[in-house]
Amino acid sequence: MNTKSLYQEVILDHNRKPRNYGVLEKPSHQAVGHNPLCGDHLDIALDLEGGRIDRIAFKGESCAICKASASMMTTVVKGKTRADAETLIEEFRDMAMGKLDVDGPHHLGRLTVFAGVRDLPTRVKCAILPWHTLHAALNSVTVASTEAEDDPMHAAIGDA
Repeated sequence: MNTKSLYQEVILDHNRKPRNYGVLEKPSHQAVGHNPLCGDHLDIALDLEGGRIDRIAFKGESCAICKASASMMTTVVKGKTRADAETLIEEFRDMAMGKLDVDGPHHLGRLTVFAGVRDLPTRVKCAILPWHTLHAALNSVTVASTEAEDDPMHAAIGDA
């Protein structure tokens, strides 16, 4: 199976049957993420216990790539320390933006199925939104956006 069909298979599976989809009662941390460009909107809630992510869930309306990314993210970070989760957030973002060599050392494991998103510039923000929102939640920031200075990919371009 080639990488592109594996990517499509994983996206479809996690979109149809998202893991950790739902609401957490009384989470210790939560944030809302929004991508105004395509309309993706996610709520991420988690409980940190002893410095580890004990429970995590997400809900919202989003495209298949965003939902699959959130589903895989919640599965991978559950049980991880805050520091390990932050490392995964940074590596995932760098991978999606083409700044991380997936053949080199990293901690992403099966998340590398999203490496191809770097070739789809309009979809990068969709894949990154759950991770950006998790970062916000871990740092007690209640709202995350993919626009303007809140955008993890934001870079000033001339007077644009």
